[in-house]
Amino acid sequence: MNIDLTINTDLTRKILTGFLNSEITRVGFGRAVIGLSGGIDSAISCALAAEALGPQNVLAVRMPYKSSSPDSLEDAEKTARCFGIQMITIDITPIVEPLIQREPETSDLRKGNLMARARMIVLYDQSEAFKGLVVGTSNKTELLLGYTTIWGDMASALNPLGDLYKTQLRQLASAMKVPESVIEKPASADLWIGQTDEAELGFTYDEVDKLLFLLVDKRYSWQDCVDAGFSKAFVDNVGGRIRRSQFKRMMPPIAKLSARTVGYDFLYLRDWGT
Repeated sequence: MNIDLTINTDLTRKILTGFLNSEITRVGFGRAVIGLSGGIDSAISCALAAEALGPQNVLAVRMPYKSSSPDSLEDAEKTARCFGIQMITIDITPIVEPLIQREPETSDLRKGNLMARARMIVLYDQSEAFKGLVVGTSNKTELLLGYTTIWGDMASALNPLGDLYKTQLRQLASAMKVPESVIEKPASADLWIGQTDEAELGFTYDEVDKLLFLLVDKRYSWQDCVDAGFSKAFVDNVGGRIRRSQFKRMMPPIAKLSARTVGYDFLYLRDWGT
């Protein structure tokens, strides 16, 4: 089956810059704060925010850990220079290390979660200092697979990338002239030496994006996807990930006691009253 994930990059760019401008300014802000990792997702968020708000109104924050790749720091700097945005560097090692040292047998997964949540703390502190909203960098593939840290890299005031698959972001990155070294490097959360997304997931973004498109956008059943040519093991794996990570994509449920409960009966849009 030919599954086409090609996007109209000009239209996508127009919609997303308009989204950022309207959603940030309507609540009384005019600035954005973004965690800049040196990867493609955060680079695109920076590019879109610079275009939507003006480069002078975007603060990029590099937040390395002691094992972070020097290449990531260099690519982050290239991105900041490319789009003319401000950049600061805050080392999270002194924040994370005491917790790791407390339990020397801490797993890589726990360490990664600690780093992601430490970066969230830094970003929200800089949000207050810079008077800008935190702009997210999680893409649709990550969100659907649960390949994110709740209250870590998922945390943001708004997210322009959450309805674009990883392979679609590569198209947008090329159109927005993101530095080539950023586009071409293997996707990585840079949580430990040699870590890459695809090695950790066990499949490529090209493969999984096509399956996710059928499961989510086209509402195919799992059996429909098998009939379309995907292996049953792959469909079961990906479908199971979507189901198991649903809690990450929802606000925490509140036990209902009254006639109007937040999230059930007390329902207003994010920009209510603005």
